[in-house]
Amino acid sequence: MDMSIEEFIANEVKSNDVVLFMKGTPQFPQCGFSGQVVQILDHLGVGYKGLNVLESAELRNGIKTFSNWPTIPQLYVKGEFVGGCDIVREMFQAGELQQLLSEKGVAVAA
Repeated sequence: MDMSIEEFIANEVKSNDVVLFMKGTPQFPQCGFSGQVVQILDHLGVGYKGLNVLESAELRNGIKTFSNWPTIPQLYVKGEFVGGCDIVREMFQAGELQQLLSEKGVAVAA
């Protein structure tokens, strides 16, 4: 039996500490906003799973419904929706993203 897209997303979010739903891959982001979030996560040395929404219209639409958030990328930490590019960037600049990651027990290099 196939999982529904909601079950797939919920499972990915639960089974990985940090998940980025993005356009493209962490190695080859295919939109500037996804690229910015990748740069921030890489800068912090955070291990994360990138899921390419361009490979599946079902995933692309499903994640927007799942989070009730209209845009990609979307960052999840320990099952909790953090936000999109602007939110992640603002949190990073304010030191809040680093704080959130450490509170959630996610290892950062920096």
